[in-house]
Amino acid sequence: MHRRWIIAPAEDKPNASIAWPEICGLPCIAELLKRKGFTNADEVNAFLQPRLSSLSDPFLLPNMAAAVTRILCAIDNRERIVLFGDYDVDGVTSLALLAEMLHGYGAVPELFLPLRMEEGYGMSRESVDRCREQHHPQLLVAVDCGTSSLAEIADLKHRGVDVIVLDHHEPKSALPDCVAVVNPKAEIGCAFHYLCSAGIAFKLCHALLKTRPAPEFDLKANLDLVALGTVADIVPLQDENRIFVQRGIIEIARSSRPGIRKLMEVSAVRAPVAAGDIGFRLGPRLNAAGRLATAEKALQLLLTRDETEATELAALLDAQNRERQGVEKKICGEAEEELGKIFNPARDAAVVIGARDWHPGVLGIVASRLAREYHRPTVVVGFDSTGLGKGSGRGIEGFSFVEALGRCEKWLEKFGGHEMAAGLTVREENFPAFADAFQKAARELLSDENLQPRLHLDHELTFSELNAELLRWHQVLQPFGNGNRQPIFFARAVEPTVAPQILKDKHLVLRLRQKNHFRRAIFFDGASSPLPSSPWDMAFRLNADEYEGETRLQIHVEALRESAPIA
Repeated sequence: MHRRWIIAPAEDKPNASIAWPEICGLPCIAELLKRKGFTNADEVNAFLQPRLSSLSDPFLLPNMAAAVTRILCAIDNRERIVLFGDYDVDGVTSLALLAEMLHGYGAVPELFLPLRMEEGYGMSRESVDRCREQHHPQLLVAVDCGTSSLAEIADLKHRGVDVIVLDHHEPKSALPDCVAVVNPKAEIGCAFHYLCSAGIAFKLCHALLKTRPAPEFDLKANLDLVALGTVADIVPLQDENRIFVQRGIIEIARSSRPGIRKLMEVSAVRAPVAAGDIGFRLGPRLNAAGRLATAEKALQLLLTRDETEATELAALLDAQNRERQGVEKKICGEAEEELGKIFNPARDAAVVIGARDWHPGVLGIVASRLAREYHRPTVVVGFDSTGLGKGSGRGIEGFSFVEALGRCEKWLEKFGGHEMAAGLTVREENFPAFADAFQKAARELLSDENLQPRLHLDHELTFSELNAELLRWHQVLQPFGNGNRQPIFFARAVEPTVAPQILKDKHLVLRLRQKNHFRRAIFFDGASSPLPSSPWDMAFRLNADEYEGETRLQIHVEALRESAPIA
């Protein structure tokens, strides 16, 4: 869909108490910082220099003290502790972190992951029964799930099993009756609402260490796991998440874990590691195991200390990721073919599509692709032979998936998720009614402006301003991701000096001129459609390219269009 280009206005009321020229002499960077709403210079410096020493007291999280007391009691009494996780990166990294922590206290917890295809997400009745039969827990710590599992946790309590929930999903009603629910979203006004489960697991470890030191355990070194979970779960990279990821990607680059080193090798990730490397290379491979089969191999990769085993597991996850890409491509093609017949952008405020035998493990990725392509909140459902459908939803700016699905609840077997993403179960016979209800909810929640795709441009730059100092400051703004979007710059009236070079059949290498300055740029997937007539306005991102020990500025083209006024 055609995107309207919009340049961000200059901040007309910058905080007068902040001496911006002293903080940064580059007007471009200063303007980006002004828009973040800092109230004083200390907040600016905390953003530019994230420090572990500024992490807040972990006991500020709800029910943390009760969780710590019960876990230490279980360790002292040598109780059977089971860590019950989820099969995505956030769940697997959280489990690995807590397992390492408990080992530091001399405990040997059992680790349990549900089977995605047979048992579904989280603490389903089937997965809880299997866990209980296999491990006979006395204390069960549910990680990245459990907030909405009232009946399952009540049954565990009836059977004499204590439960602690570490989660970040939105509660739908009452909270489960258990030892502790450590979930920032379960307490109105909690400052830690942005944390994912890996971040909450880190806070629990921090709280345990404050209560009882474990000299052999290095929590800082385990920030590689927290960074993986935080970026992969697409939670906002703000406040403490920014600290976790900024320090965590350093730990990834020098990780002592054979599994992470081997995963970097098969993913072609080199130091310095960026958040994008997690989001687009490491994370998808860790996720691939749980999407197509079981997540145990991903968990095993993170925990193994054996180089040979790590090599084999990394190769397996890489192969599963390629298989996942093939399945995803097939479903995407079938969905787009159907949408070509039924989707009307003037009428439809959402995309809702489903079919028999679509693999449930990749539907979230398909929904993300369709949401970006059509700029609509999207639900993709795969039905099995019994007519039971499992689906994933992905949203757009200005849309709450949790609220929308709440309006359609009567047609659903169950649902849960975040503002921007959700999972659901629906019977095939109820799917048309659900689709109509969801379309209605989307129309009510979204304005016409929300439904118009826009390309937000952060600042105009000329080729003469693209230098090492700009790149250095740009690097200081990292890590980029949700809540700290990588800036998109634009340059006016640029022209190609030679014909574009096609790279790997789909990318373009462009050699460009703006007045008397020349630059090379990469346009990923640029060969898929004709280029507009030049001269062009170019929207682009900056990246650092490491070559023979030298860091160079690289231009990644986001979009090109014929030169025209920009709103």
